[in-house]
Amino acid sequence: MTRLALPLVILGTALLSAQQATPPALVTTQEIAEGLPQDGSRWVTFGGSYTNQRHSPLTQITPANVKGLVSQWTFQTGTLGNFETTPLLRDNILYVTGPQNVAWALDARTGRQIWRYRRELPSDLTACCGLVNRGFAMLGDKLFMVTLDAHLLALDMRTGNIVWDATLEQYKNGYAATIAPIVVKDKVIVGAAGGEFGIRGFIDAYEANTGKRAWRFYTIPAPGEPGNDTWAGDSWKTGGASVWVTGAYDPELNLLYYGIGNPGPDYHSESRLGDNLYAASLVALDADSGTLRWHYQFTPHDVHDWDSTEVPILADLTISGQPRKVLMFANRNGFYYTLDRTNGRIILAKPFVQTTWAKEIGRDGRPVLEAGHTPDETGEITCPDITGGTNFWPPTFDPSTRTFFVNAREACMTFYAWKPDYKPGERFTGGAGQRYTSTTMPVYGALRAIDPATGERKWEFKYLRPSTAGLLTTASGLIFSGDNDGNLLALDSRNGTLLWRYQMGANLHGTSAITYMIDGRQYVLVPAGTTLTAWALPR
Repeated sequence: MTRLALPLVILGTALLSAQQATPPALVTTQEIAEGLPQDGSRWVTFGGSYTNQRHSPLTQITPANVKGLVSQWTFQTGTLGNFETTPLLRDNILYVTGPQNVAWALDARTGRQIWRYRRELPSDLTACCGLVNRGFAMLGDKLFMVTLDAHLLALDMRTGNIVWDATLEQYKNGYAATIAPIVVKDKVIVGAAGGEFGIRGFIDAYEANTGKRAWRFYTIPAPGEPGNDTWAGDSWKTGGASVWVTGAYDPELNLLYYGIGNPGPDYHSESRLGDNLYAASLVALDADSGTLRWHYQFTPHDVHDWDSTEVPILADLTISGQPRKVLMFANRNGFYYTLDRTNGRIILAKPFVQTTWAKEIGRDGRPVLEAGHTPDETGEITCPDITGGTNFWPPTFDPSTRTFFVNAREACMTFYAWKPDYKPGERFTGGAGQRYTSTTMPVYGALRAIDPATGERKWEFKYLRPSTAGLLTTASGLIFSGDNDGNLLALDSRNGTLLWRYQMGANLHGTSAITYMIDGRQYVLVPAGTTLTAWALPR
C-alpha cells in the first residue's frame, strides 16, 4: 500500500516547536455546556455552544469601526486542499484541523505553530467530495478528530500525539468521516460519511477516556425495526443516509439533534421505493443510550440528493404568545423550518429560495408535491439544484433580534437517473445533474435574514454567484460572511448594509470566522483556502 509522505515529519505523530506551551488546564463539561463566555476567552465546541448559534457576546468591533480592522498575523498551512473547519480556542491556543487530516496547535496571539499532526492515510481512500475535516472537539486534556479512513482519534492537547485510535468502519467499503465531533458528558459523538458509496449510515458515541464505543444508532432501520418497511426489499442495506455535519444538543432534554444525508442511490427512484427513513431527516436521540426519541423527515423518498446535513440551531422563543423550545433548520430542499425540539412537530415551514418540487409543507408535515419531478434518463428540471437552497456551511442566530441568518443559493438543475449496480467501495448514485439557467431561473446567491417565528425575510444581501461561506454574528450588530470571489465581508446584521470587505485570495468554503479576546483585544480569525488570518483593530 502506498503511503503519503511528508518531509521532516514523523507520520502519524505530532511535530512540536522548540518552545512548547505550558500544559493546559483540563477542559470541563461545564465550560462546554456554558458555551461562549462574556469575556471571549474560549471557543471550545464546533458551534460556539451546544445550540450552534455562532453568536458572540463581544462588542469591541462594531459597525462603526469594523472598517479599521488590520491583519495581525497569517498562518500558511502548506497543505493541499481547503479548510472546512471551525478552529477551537482554549488558554490562548488555537486548535485547527485541515485537509488530509493535518492538524495544528497555534499561539492565538501570533499564529506561531506549537505542534503539527498529520495522519498517515491510505492511497485508495473512498472519501467523497474533498479530503476535508470540519474540526476538533475537546475534553479534559484531549482533542478528538475523525479521519478520512473512518477512524476517531484522541490526541494529547499538549503534544498532538495519539492517545487512542478507534475504528468506525472499514473505509474500503465506502465509509469515511469528516464531521466535527461534539462532546456530551463523557462521550464523543460522531457520524459516518459515505452516502454516495452505498453505506449504511450511523451515529456513534465513544467513551472519551478509552475510545470504547458506547452506542450506535443506525440511520437506516434493519428488518424488524420501526421504519424498515419504508425501504423496498433489501434496498436498506445500501441506503446511504450518512452523517457528516455536526448536530446540536439540549442538556435539559438530554437530546442530540442530527441531520441525516440523502438515501442511496441518490437519484434512481425505483431502486429504493418508499419514504426511506431516516434519510433526509432530523433525528433526536437520547444522549446516554442513542435511542431514537423522535424524527422528522424533511424530504420523503428524496431523489435529488438533498442531504439534510445542514447545521441545526437551538433557541427558546416566544411564538404566538407562547414560549417554545425550537430548532431552526434551513434545508437543502429549499424550505426553512422551525420545529418544536421537544417532539419534532412543525411550527412553520416556508420556502427561503425558489422551489418547484413542492407547493408547500402540509399540515401533516409532509411536502405537497408538484408533478413531474422524478429524475429519469431523459432528464427533468427542478429547483433547487443538487447543492441545494443551502448546504453544510453554518448559519447563525442573533437572539437579541430573533433573527436566523443563512447563505442561500438560487439555482436549478436538470436531473437524470438510471439504474445502478452496487459494488462495495464504488460510487452508487444512479444518476447525475446538469446546471440549468434561464431568464426566469437565474443563478445567484444571497445572505438572508429570516424571522424564525414567521419565516418572513427581514432583509437580504445579494451575491453575483452563490456563496459557500459560513456565518458569525456578534452582539455589536455585525455579521461576517464571504462571497464566491474570495472576499471576507462584514455587514450590519440589523439591515444587511455592507460595511467592509477584504480579498482573502481564497473562498471561505464551508468555514466561518470565529472571534475571541486576548489581552483586551478582540480578534476575528478567518480560515480561507488553507490560510488562517487573524484581524483586530489597531492599538
